[in-house]
Amino acid sequence: MRFGLFTCGYQRLPLEKAFADAAEMGYDFIELWGGRPHAYAPDLLAGEAEEVCRLAGEYGVPVAVYTPEHNAYPFNYMCGSSRQWEDAMDYLTCGIRAARLLGAEYMLLSVGHGGSAPPAERWERLLRSLRRLCAAAEREGQKLILETLTPWESNTCTQCDELQQVLEEVGSPFLYGMCDLVPPYVQGENPAAYAKVLGGRLRHLHLVDSDRVSDTHLIPGEGTMNLKDVLAELRTAGYDGTATIELVTNYIDAPSAAAKMALERAKELLC
Repeated sequence: MRFGLFTCGYQRLPLEKAFADAAEMGYDFIELWGGRPHAYAPDLLAGEAEEVCRLAGEYGVPVAVYTPEHNAYPFNYMCGSSRQWEDAMDYLTCGIRAARLLGAEYMLLSVGHGGSAPPAERWERLLRSLRRLCAAAEREGQKLILETLTPWESNTCTQCDELQQVLEEVGSPFLYGMCDLVPPYVQGENPAAYAKVLGGRLRHLHLVDSDRVSDTHLIPGEGTMNLKDVLAELRTAGYDGTATIELVTNYIDAPSAAAKMALERAKELLC
């Protein structure tokens, strides 16, 4: 299994610090958070992608996944007016182009909260959004991965069978699934089901621990999840690919120490 560092936790520091830490600590790749001041998609398209590519080359740590910020202010394609939806589509299309410039294998999408809209309306909006983005991805030759979120973050497509249904209904060869371990854990699902159900369409993991009562992402060993057994089951089910250790903002005051400890513990889990 190859481990990635998520740069979101470094947003109060220069982006170079995240690359330097990833190289020094032995991370295999970067999952690049697409927010300012680091890697906002319009900024990348305006020329800043060159600096990110320079950092990746200098430190020998590639950007494997680009994750634009898009589940809250000011972008959430799952709710809002038609004009706001178009704006979100334009922004995420910029993200697709930016991911291609960075040489990222995948751009990550997740499903924001759909507000008070009825379930059928939310489902249709999700499919319409993904079909639009997949058309752009196909034009650019950029693969996408879709992440389920916890029920505290979203009210649409939070479980494995829903993700499978979305992939089937959208039907794009450029759209794949991924599993953040927290959503299945807090909902009583077995994360290994993602590998069993999606098979080769499962392309990425977010590896973190959980307290099971919130969407908080914790360093492995600081929550209540039996991560050693979870990873063993996933590997038995056929998944042994990339896994970003997705520390978001819980350790934002000391991201280097958190990233180091998290990687050490993640590697111990595979022993």
